[in-house]
Amino acid sequence: MVAQEKVIFNDKHVMKPHNSAAVKAGGLLFCSGQVGHGEIGQATKDALQNLKEVLELAGSSLDKVVKFNIFIGDMKQFAEMNKAFVASLPEGPKPARTCVQPAVLPGFDKDPAASVEIEAIAEL
Repeated sequence: MVAQEKVIFNDKHVMKPHNSAAVKAGGLLFCSGQVGHGEIGQATKDALQNLKEVLELAGSSLDKVVKFNIFIGDMKQFAEMNKAFVASLPEGPKPARTCVQPAVLPGFDKDPAASVEIEAIAEL
């Protein structure tokens, strides 16, 4: 069993009672989902920017991500989300990825509502 080595957080990406922004374990970084609100293209860019900040806070980066999990509020917006997602990735090989539509996203009750959540696993 691999033990947690370090929990990552700062003033913007705070440690919550139920989760951390990221956790280092076994040479990998497990990042909690970052939520984007409003129009799906901009929401995707916002979520990836927040994820980039968490990765860099932990000493990693977007180009070290090995797996993304994307939770999209409306699968009918997949093409627009995917366009913004791909445009935000660094050059080079792309990581593995899953994209699903859950029944409800965190922040669904905010204005504007959450439209996407993206989490990642990266190398350190």
